Amino acid sequence: MVQPGSELSTHQWLQDNSALGELLECDYAQQSLSALYRASDLLWQHHDEIEQYLYRQHCALFDVEETITLFDLTNTFFEGTGKYNDHAAYGHSKEKRDDCPLVTLALVLDGSGFSRRSRIFPGNVSEPATLEQMIEQLRKPEQSEAQTIEPAHAPAPTQQALELRPVPTIVMDAGIATEENVTWLREQGYPYIVVSRQRHLEFDESQAVLVKEDEEDGVRAMRVERENGEIELYCHSEAREAKENAITQRFSTRLEQELQHLADGLSKPRRLKNAKKVCEKIGRLRQKYSRTAKHYEIEVEQDESGQKATAIRYRRLQPVQDPDAHPGVYCLRSNQSDWEEARLWHTYTMLTGLEAVFRSLKSELGMRPVYHQRTNRMEGHLFITLLAYNLVHQIRLSLKAQGIHDSWDTIRTTLSTQMRMTVSLRAEDGEQIHIRKSSYPDASQQVLLRALDLAWIPGGTEKTVVAPKNTNVVP
Repeated sequence: MVQPGSELSTHQWLQDNSALGELLECDYAQQSLSALYRASDLLWQHHDEIEQYLYRQHCALFDVEETITLFDLTNTFFEGTGKYNDHAAYGHSKEKRDDCPLVTLALVLDGSGFSRRSRIFPGNVSEPATLEQMIEQLRKPEQSEAQTIEPAHAPAPTQQALELRPVPTIVMDAGIATEENVTWLREQGYPYIVVSRQRHLEFDESQAVLVKEDEEDGVRAMRVERENGEIELYCHSEAREAKENAITQRFSTRLEQELQHLADGLSKPRRLKNAKKVCEKIGRLRQKYSRTAKHYEIEVEQDESGQKATAIRYRRLQPVQDPDAHPGVYCLRSNQSDWEEARLWHTYTMLTGLEAVFRSLKSELGMRPVYHQRTNRMEGHLFITLLAYNLVHQIRLSLKAQGIHDSWDTIRTTLSTQMRMTVSLRAEDGEQIHIRKSSYPDASQQVLLRALDLAWIPGGTEKTVVAPKNTNVVP
């Protein structure tokens, strides 16, 4: 949380730069580096029990939305070959690092953003194939929840209480929402809200209702009920439409620039002129800019021999109106037929919170990249990062309740200047007086400490008196 890094860097930080040992009354100077590795191994060994314990604590401390379950996956890359790691595999990297072996982290979160379950998969795992395993694990561990670590403030739920818990609504994006997974959710009795994979989109503004009114982005939703009892919600976002149009215009500009560059080169030395290769190049450009290339007519003129291209002409056609093309429109599927459009849409938008979770894990809390080459050490690294996230999220929720919406990086930077220091004085009789105390917080630190109800000067004050030499004064 405070100083993310490897075990080696953490060990050095604890010994040389941090006052954490004083606050926790732990002498890190006497602790070996191996102790941190053993702690990592022990945490991972009990990760299921720890996750259950923390989640029950969060339910007791906060108004946790247990009726919503968010599910998504992310991956991160290894530094090194990863050949001694069972989960290291090459796959599609969400960080554009396909040159490195990857590992995948699957997360199930509640509506408040706390982690309920996590699992580690190989880097090449098929995302849709993980759904059944992860969701089913939400049921099974709860049956033995009363036998796990007992939290101090939350009594273990009874069997009757477990049975009365509402079935959570599963929210997930299009990458996992295959037809097979949606069918499985329906057969298992799970309510769901998913992003549809269908290409056919429809939207009639006269039948749509306003679900979000904002100066920067207004969202309207049109409800369509299907025969199987499923609801399709076609949502139009003004900001999304503007973004899609900007992307299309950018691709169109780039395509024209590259076509013009290719055409200009026909009259210049050491540039591409072979007719066959010019046509191949244009084909690759059509593939690269497929989003906009279908609206262009491109002709290549050749000399009499047909070997040399002499000119390239292109013009933009008037786009034919595609009945399935609705810029800014996306479709949600749900079997929550009794929910209104606004509730369906707002519940789906909770999924964007998962993206913020993954950004926090990777950037603010040091999950990316993975330097460990052994499987158990890599698993411990990911789990420690996830534990840190849950505690950071708890702090940020408490601050948000006080109207403070700073990122963790900002909070950490603000508090980092409060120091533990020693002031040394010499008395008139030659005694050396050493006073150890924390510095007084500045104004920005006071705001955070007051909101979290924390002591302004932690650690107390320690005073040591050293008698002058050649005296019998006892310190």
